[in-house]
Amino acid sequence: MFAKCRLGAVCHYVNDINRTEAFYRDVLGLAVQRMDDDGAGNPWLTATTINGVELLFIKQESRPGNTPIVTFEIAEGGIDDMVSELATKGVTIVTPVSHAPGGWSAEIKDPEGHVLSMYQSADKPRKR
Repeated sequence: MFAKCRLGAVCHYVNDINRTEAFYRDVLGLAVQRMDDDGAGNPWLTATTINGVELLFIKQESRPGNTPIVTFEIAEGGIDDMVSELATKGVTIVTPVSHAPGGWSAEIKDPEGHVLSMYQSADKPRKR
Protein backbone atom coordinates (compact mmCIF):
# COMPACT_ATOMS: atom_id res chain seq x y z
CA MET A 1 0.00 0.00 0.00
CA PHE A 2 2.70 2.52 0.97
CA ALA A 3 5.04 1.12 -1.69
CA LYS A 4 3.40 3.47 -4.20
CA CYS A 5 3.73 6.50 -1.90
CA ARG A 6 6.72 8.78 -1.73
CA LEU A 7 8.04 10.32 1.43
CA GLY A 8 6.49 13.71 0.95
CA ALA A 9 7.13 15.58 4.18
CA VAL A 10 8.36 15.59 7.71
CA CYS A 11 5.86 17.47 9.85
CA HIS A 12 6.98 19.27 12.99
CA TYR A 13 4.48 20.58 15.52
CA VAL A 14 5.88 23.71 17.14
CA ASN A 15 4.84 25.93 20.01
CA ASP A 16 6.38 29.15 18.64
CA ILE A 17 6.10 29.62 14.87
CA ASN A 18 8.20 32.83 14.83
CA ARG A 19 11.10 31.29 16.76
CA THR A 20 10.97 28.23 14.50
CA GLU A 21 10.98 30.36 11.36
CA ALA A 22 14.02 32.35 12.54
CA PHE A 23 15.97 29.20 13.48
CA TYR A 24 15.41 27.25 10.27
CA ARG A 25 15.89 30.34 8.07
CA ASP A 26 18.67 32.26 9.84
CA VAL A 27 20.59 29.50 11.61
CA LEU A 28 20.16 26.50 9.30
CA GLY A 29 19.90 28.53 6.09
CA LEU A 30 16.75 26.94 4.65
CA ALA A 31 14.47 28.92 2.36
CA VAL A 32 11.48 29.03 4.70
CA GLN A 33 8.12 30.19 3.36
CA ARG A 34 5.40 31.45 5.67
CA MET A 35 1.96 30.29 4.62
CA ASP A 36 -0.95 32.39 5.82
CA ASP A 37 -3.63 29.96 6.91
CA ASP A 38 -3.84 26.32 7.98
CA GLY A 39 -7.63 26.33 7.74
CA ALA A 40 -7.96 27.44 11.36
CA GLY A 41 -6.47 30.90 10.90
CA ASN A 42 -2.93 29.98 11.98
CA PRO A 43 0.19 30.60 9.90
CA TRP A 44 2.42 27.63 9.09
CA LEU A 45 5.84 27.21 7.51
CA THR A 46 7.30 25.14 4.73
CA ALA A 47 10.84 24.52 3.52
CA THR A 48 12.00 22.04 0.89
CA THR A 49 15.28 20.14 1.09
CA ILE A 50 17.48 19.62 -1.96
CA ASN A 51 16.13 16.08 -2.46
CA GLY A 52 12.55 17.35 -2.48
CA VAL A 53 11.44 16.32 1.00
CA GLU A 54 9.28 19.06 2.42
CA LEU A 55 9.61 20.19 6.03
CA LEU A 56 6.33 21.46 7.47
CA PHE A 57 6.02 23.43 10.70
CA ILE A 58 2.53 23.68 12.14
CA LYS A 59 1.64 25.60 15.29
CA GLN A 60 0.24 23.10 17.72
CA GLU A 61 1.11 22.23 21.30
CA SER A 62 4.17 20.06 21.09
CA ARG A 63 6.74 18.35 23.24
CA PRO A 64 9.78 16.27 22.39
CA GLY A 65 8.61 12.81 21.39
CA ASN A 66 5.36 13.71 19.62
CA THR A 67 7.07 15.35 16.67
CA PRO A 68 8.33 15.12 13.95
CA ILE A 69 5.95 12.89 12.04
CA VAL A 70 6.96 11.20 8.80
CA THR A 71 4.32 11.88 6.15
CA PHE A 72 3.68 9.72 3.10
CA GLU A 73 2.14 11.51 0.12
CA ILE A 74 -0.74 9.75 -1.60
CA ALA A 75 -0.25 11.21 -5.07
CA GLU A 76 -3.35 9.75 -6.71
CA GLY A 77 -5.79 10.15 -3.82
CA GLY A 78 -7.92 7.53 -2.11
CA ILE A 79 -7.04 8.40 1.49
CA ASP A 80 -10.46 7.31 2.80
CA ASP A 81 -10.04 3.87 1.24
CA MET A 82 -6.48 3.50 2.54
CA VAL A 83 -7.50 4.34 6.11
CA SER A 84 -10.43 1.91 5.94
CA GLU A 85 -8.19 -0.85 4.62
CA LEU A 86 -5.59 -0.22 7.35
CA ALA A 87 -8.32 -0.35 10.02
CA THR A 88 -9.50 -3.75 8.73
CA LYS A 89 -5.89 -4.96 9.15
CA GLY A 90 -5.96 -3.97 12.82
CA VAL A 91 -3.88 -0.79 12.48
CA THR A 92 -4.56 1.82 15.17
CA ILE A 93 -5.99 4.98 13.60
CA VAL A 94 -4.74 7.95 15.66
CA THR A 95 -6.44 10.67 13.62
CA PRO A 96 -9.15 9.84 11.09
CA VAL A 97 -9.15 11.60 7.74
CA SER A 98 -9.13 15.30 8.58
CA HIS A 99 -8.65 18.63 6.88
CA ALA A 100 -4.98 19.64 6.52
CA PRO A 101 -3.44 22.67 4.77
CA GLY A 102 -4.21 22.17 1.09
CA GLY A 103 -5.70 18.72 1.48
CA TRP A 104 -6.46 15.80 3.76
CA SER A 105 -4.42 13.81 6.26
CA ALA A 106 -4.73 10.87 8.64
CA GLU A 107 -2.37 9.38 11.21
CA ILE A 108 -1.78 5.79 12.25
CA LYS A 109 0.48 4.01 14.76
CA ASP A 110 2.99 1.33 13.93
CA PRO A 111 3.36 -1.65 16.33
CA GLU A 112 5.97 0.25 18.40
CA GLY A 113 3.67 3.25 18.85
CA HIS A 114 5.37 5.54 16.30
CA VAL A 115 2.97 7.83 14.47
CA LEU A 116 2.98 7.81 10.66
CA SER A 117 0.97 10.26 8.61
CA MET A 118 -0.65 10.16 5.18
CA TYR A 119 -1.47 13.24 3.14
CA GLN A 120 -3.24 13.87 -0.13
CA SER A 121 -3.94 17.07 -2.01
CA ALA A 122 -7.47 18.45 -1.93
CA ASP A 123 -7.69 18.24 -5.72
CA LYS A 124 -7.50 14.42 -5.63
CA PRO A 125 -10.49 12.16 -4.90
CA ARG A 126 -10.73 10.86 -1.34
CA LYS A 127 -12.06 7.52 -2.62
CA ARG A 128 -10.52 5.37 -5.35
